[in-house]
Amino acid sequence: MNDVVVLRAAERRAQPWKNGGGTTAEVYVHPPGSGYDDFEWRVSIADVAAAGPFSRFPGVDRILTVLDGELALTFEDADSRRVLTARSDPYGFAGDLPCHGEPLTGTVRDLNVMMRRAKWSARVERLRAGRGLEELRHDAGPTVLVAGSPLRMEVQGRVWMLAPMDAVLLTNGSAVSLGMHRVRDWAICTRLTPR
Repeated sequence: MNDVVVLRAAERRAQPWKNGGGTTAEVYVHPPGSGYDDFEWRVSIADVAAAGPFSRFPGVDRILTVLDGELALTFEDADSRRVLTARSDPYGFAGDLPCHGEPLTGTVRDLNVMMRRAKWSARVERLRAGRGLEELRHDAGPTVLVAGSPLRMEVQGRVWMLAPMDAVLLTNGSAVSLGMHRVRDWAICTRLTPR
């Protein structure tokens, strides 16, 4: 497999949620071609237009990052409510828990990372423009980077231009440089680690 795989947003297809309540666009799934019942880890982007229950995924941990809008999550078991925005840290929770989502400001776009907890763990972080050129060193496990704005990415002397919502799968431990010059430039980085 190539150590850098560019995953263009324009090539993604929408598919129904597991519970049929909406649609999601798969960024990448491992192993490739696996479905809801047999993936080991999965990164996707969803547009949430109406309130409703989240799909249940027994044995799966989830990390949700709001990209645009405000989303309220209510967990029945914990009887708690949490509001996530495009400024919030990525939020992790068990896919086994009954969860209800409610967009508070029109349609919400979110990045959803799911992994089988017996096999994988993940760390998700927001990268924002700061120094102008962001240096990212990813671990030996797979890393998925989703661009929130047009970005220039360089890995081992090779350069790629990413459009908003394009993603990159990185499969070795290389240093990555991201051209993030404007205040609005950002990306979401997901690092996956086998257990």
